[in-house]
Amino acid sequence: MPTSVSSTTSGTSLLSGILASGSTPSLGTTASTTSSSANLSIPGLASGMDWSTVVTELAQAERAPETEWQSQQSAINAQNSVYSTLSSNLTTLQTDVQALQDSSLYSSTAAQSSNSAVATVTSSAGATQGNFTFSITQLATAAQLNGTSNIAAPISASNDVSGVTLGTAGFSTAITAGTFSVNGAQVTVATTDSLQQVFDKIATATGNAVTGSYDSTTDKISLTSANPATPIVLGSSADTSNFLSVAQLYNNQSGAITSNAALGSVQLGATMSGADLATPVTDGGSGAGQFTINGVAINYNASTDSIQNVLTRINSSTAGVSASYDSINDRFVLTDKTTGDVGISAQDVTGNFLAATGMAAGTLQAGKNLLYTLNGNAQQLVSSSNTISASSSNLNGVSVTALQTGNTTVSVTSDTSQVTAAIQKFVTDYNTVQTAITSNQIVTTSSSGTVTPGTLTGDQTANHLASSLRSLVTGVVPGLSGVISMLSSLGIQTNGKDNTLAVDTTTLTSTVASDPSSVQKLFNDPTNGLATLMNTFITAQVSTNGTITNHQASLSQQSSNISTQIANLETKITTDSAHWTSEFVAMEQAEAQASQTLTYLSAQVTNGSL
Repeated sequence: MPTSVSSTTSGTSLLSGILASGSTPSLGTTASTTSSSANLSIPGLASGMDWSTVVTELAQAERAPETEWQSQQSAINAQNSVYSTLSSNLTTLQTDVQALQDSSLYSSTAAQSSNSAVATVTSSAGATQGNFTFSITQLATAAQLNGTSNIAAPISASNDVSGVTLGTAGFSTAITAGTFSVNGAQVTVATTDSLQQVFDKIATATGNAVTGSYDSTTDKISLTSANPATPIVLGSSADTSNFLSVAQLYNNQSGAITSNAALGSVQLGATMSGADLATPVTDGGSGAGQFTINGVAINYNASTDSIQNVLTRINSSTAGVSASYDSINDRFVLTDKTTGDVGISAQDVTGNFLAATGMAAGTLQAGKNLLYTLNGNAQQLVSSSNTISASSSNLNGVSVTALQTGNTTVSVTSDTSQVTAAIQKFVTDYNTVQTAITSNQIVTTSSSGTVTPGTLTGDQTANHLASSLRSLVTGVVPGLSGVISMLSSLGIQTNGKDNTLAVDTTTLTSTVASDPSSVQKLFNDPTNGLATLMNTFITAQVSTNGTITNHQASLSQQSSNISTQIANLETKITTDSAHWTSEFVAMEQAEAQASQTLTYLSAQVTNGSL
């Protein structure tokens, strides 16, 4: 009985031949059932034949067509992948030709300031061209309302600071634990120390050469030398605590050093009752406090809001100002978000928020307008901002930003470099498309003589795409009456080797500069312009119902059909394999029964029963 099958004859016919070549089992009616429980699906258990290998090889023989189908599918998928790349490349090229269709490209301008420290300049397409001299005599500034200074409560209500703890005192910056030096002696402090304990530690460390005190009237700390003629020396590079800087104590080469400014600071994050303001904030007792800035109402609740809550509310409102706290001068500041000769109005309505924060009695610093003259004209021109626009200068498309007072000349000229760059990009991306097609059509021959076609070799869709693009860029653009009617006039020609283009940049640059109107017409004539024609052609290729889109859909369907064919064949192979297996199992059962019958008969002969 054969053990291998290489023919593509149907599995059923092959199996019939295999079974016909074996001996037909004899079925005895008296066969013992002692081996009926044996697993006869195990190949060769009764017959001695490895029929599972036969089933496997029969399945492989039936699967033979799949190899060719899979090869076809791989080729189809490769083509589809290349067309996806081509579609992407064409879309990029289309963006280029659409840019060349845009009339604003050809009216591009360039602007330059002779003194960029005085002013910078930008210009847009179609801007007024020429030289313009600006004389800046005043910059625009924003209005600012500076609240009164020293609005925070002192860090202590009395000179006794034994109850003022470093970690909770109302300093502008949190004091860190560590060491600092006084006259070279190290003083170690903790955030749980009282200010009086710090003074005591200074006296101990210096042997009473330096003593400290606090004045609640001025809200300042003083350090005094026991010998007035001996200067106090503060700090060292080894200090780890910021006590001296937070207390604003700095060397002055004398025997007495006092804080530079009052030490109390507003606690922005605390509720208003704990904000350490010299004048507590009230809201009228109902939690419905209100004030207005530039007529815009700002509401607050003195019991639940922090000062920072209210500042944030001001900044996000339509009042048009930014509110902040100046910790150095211990004051609040309102600054207009825009410049110009305007003021800021602020008024308490319910409660005393503005009064308590010093803004009600603040000093207004009005904003200023930008003042300048143009081209030596004596007439003073005005702008509310430091940007001089067309509305204030009558220079269309020119924007000048003043940086400081002084004179500068602004030059605005035509900028053909943008047109040149756009054309060069178009050529580069055109070449990318053609190179992608050519590289996938190359037929290669190995050293052994094996010829391998490219992915798109002989592909008519690719051939049509390449030839159509070549025709568009190499011939005379029909319907144009201008001096320039083909790309070769710009120094753009085929390179003589393939479908790509070569650019003579010198010719391109000089032609665009010397005859920009003809170049514009070559590309963006609404009916016959090269960019117009190419845009239409590319749309016909890559749009929803475009040639390439439809071709890819066809390739995808072909690939899908092959997958279906393979799946259907695999289903049939599974069914056939199950049938073959059942036939061989039946054969094993017959062999087992024949063996049992023979054993029975032999035993009977031996016993003389027959």
